[in-house]
Amino acid sequence: MSENNQKNKDVVWDYWQKLNHVGLDNVPGVINAAMHKDVDWHGPEPINRVPGADSVFTEYLRPLMTSFPDLKWRPYVFIGGTDSEGDEWVSGCGYLTGTFTRDWLDIPATNDKTHIAFGQFFVMRDSKIAESYLILDILGVMRQAGFQILPPARGAEGGKVPGPVAGDGILLTEQDELESRKSFQLTKLAMGGLMRYVRSRDGGDMSRMEHEHYWHPQMHWYGYTGIGATFSREEFEDFHQRPWLHGFGDRNVFIPGGRRMGFVGEGLYSAGGIWDMPFSVHHGDYLGYPATGKMMTIRDFDWWKREGDLLIENWVPIDLIDLFKQMGVDLFDILRHQVEMRKRGIQWFDSPK
Repeated sequence: MSENNQKNKDVVWDYWQKLNHVGLDNVPGVINAAMHKDVDWHGPEPINRVPGADSVFTEYLRPLMTSFPDLKWRPYVFIGGTDSEGDEWVSGCGYLTGTFTRDWLDIPATNDKTHIAFGQFFVMRDSKIAESYLILDILGVMRQAGFQILPPARGAEGGKVPGPVAGDGILLTEQDELESRKSFQLTKLAMGGLMRYVRSRDGGDMSRMEHEHYWHPQMHWYGYTGIGATFSREEFEDFHQRPWLHGFGDRNVFIPGGRRMGFVGEGLYSAGGIWDMPFSVHHGDYLGYPATGKMMTIRDFDWWKREGDLLIENWVPIDLIDLFKQMGVDLFDILRHQVEMRKRGIQWFDSPK
C-alpha cells in the first residue's frame, strides 16, 4: 500500500508541475498521461461534472488557462492514502496564481495578479487518475476583481488563505505509519464529537461536541470567501460554527447520495471530504438569507494538521455557490448586477443614486 501511495502521489505531483510549465497547446497530452480516458471529473458550480479527459481540457483547463495565461499551481498541503473502502486517494490544497487577462465565468478581467484558492481530491486506479473532485474559491476571484457578492465574512477575509505555519504540508516522501494512524484516529474522534450535537436539544450550546478534547485552543481554521479564517477555538465557534449550525445544524442525516471521499491520514496530516451528499435541512438564516426548509447537499473538503494530541490547523473549502443555488440564490446573478452597476459608475459599496 505504501509503495502504491508513493506512485500515486508522484503521478499527481508530476501532473501539477507539468501544468505549470508546458503551455496551453501541450496540456491535453499532460491530461492524457495522468488520467484515465473516461475519468469521472467534478468541479465547482458552475463547471460541475465534466465527462472524460478530453472534456477536462475543453470545459475546465482551456478556459481557465486562457484567462490566466501564466497560471501556476502552488499547493501547500499534499497527502495520499487508502481509505477504509480500499480506494486509493491523493489530495491537496493551496493556490492557483496567475495574471487575470481575460474574463472568466462572467468575472471581468483585472489584468492583475490573482490568487484562486483550491482544494482537490483524486481517486487513483492503476497509477492514473480515475476520479477528481475540485473546489475553487470563485467568490474570492470576484472579490479580488472588486465585487462583494456575499456579506463581509465574520472570519478574516482577503489576501491569501495561509498554508501550514510550519511549512511542512507537502508530503512527497513516505511517512511514519504510527504517526499517520494517530492523525487519522484523532480526526475520527473529532468528527465523532461533532456528531454528538443535536439541534433540537442543544441549539447554540456546542459543549457536547467537547472541542477541548480534540482542538488546540489556538487552532487555525481556514475557510474560503464568505466565511473567512479564524485563529482560535473561540473564534472558530463564534465566527463559523455557531452561524453554520443555526443555518444547517442537523447531524446524523443518513440519506443515500453523493460521494464520501478520501478519509485518510498521512504523517501529521489527515484529509476527508463529501461531494453532493445530503447533510442538513436549511432550517435557519445563513449569511443574511432566510431558511428554505429544504434538505441540502454539500461539497465540503477538509485537511487537518495534528500537533501532539490535538488538531492545530484545518483547511475547509466549501462550494458556497452550489449551496446558495440550492437556497434559490444565484450568486452569479448578483455578480452580473454589480458588473452592470459598475458600468453605470455605481459600485456595490456606493449609496443608491
